[in-house]
Amino acid sequence: MNYTYILYSKKADPFYVGYTSDLEERLKRHHDHKISYTSKRGPREFVWYKTFDSKSAAYACSRAIKKNKRGKYIESLVNYFSQNASSSSVH
Repeated sequence: MNYTYILYSKKADPFYVGYTSDLEERLKRHHDHKISYTSKRGPREFVWYKTFDSKSAAYACSRAIKKNKRGKYIESLVNYFSQNASSSSVH
């Protein structure tokens, strides 16, 4: 399984979008400050993910989100999927 995910921080650049094949391990690495980008920008809260069958599909999704990476766009995406949580999840 492959994933696209979104993390949120109240500090600078509130949303971080990424993709991975091991969601649990990736989130642990973020939490342990082993991802250079997020380690310098304060704690992040896991807010959304979506599963994909292929790495390329997860990557394409993350790129599409990053292309539109404006706070309101990502907030609306997270809110939409939290209300319609069939293949996605919000924590």
